[in-house]
Amino acid sequence: MSGILIDPGRCIACRACEVACEREHGRSFITVFEFESSAVPLNCRHCEKAPCIDACPTGALFRDKDGAVMVDVKKCIGCDMCLLACPFGIPEIAGKVMVKCDLCPERRAEGKLPLCVQTCPTGALSYVEPNEFSAGRRKAYAERLALRRAENAPGL
Repeated sequence: MSGILIDPGRCIACRACEVACEREHGRSFITVFEFESSAVPLNCRHCEKAPCIDACPTGALFRDKDGAVMVDVKKCIGCDMCLLACPFGIPEIAGKVMVKCDLCPERRAEGKLPLCVQTCPTGALSYVEPNEFSAGRRKAYAERLALRRAENAPGL
């Protein structure tokens, strides 16, 4: 399953992802947390073993055909069990139902990226399979090592 993977080293805290999400959904389901030396965008991780799904007593949480964790607002009773189960504290109650990132299902159906990913100017957010992401990181790391090695090689 593809998901939004975050590279905090690329985040510049511009909050373009937050603005894009709010524009798309009427509220932002991604939050950029700023720390002294870095910024970290955080949204629903759509966990492979999603504890929020297991904790929901009404079955309101489910996976769509692409594997994204979704909410059936007709079944949600606003009990907060999903919030208590989520290790990241992502679900929120709005009105009397839980709301969270849905990975922009209408955009995905059209073959588009979630809007936060498309909007990020630095590539801190990517919508990929986890294995694809880690392969890219391994390659980037190897390139940095090769560059350092070339820079430290004695002159000919």
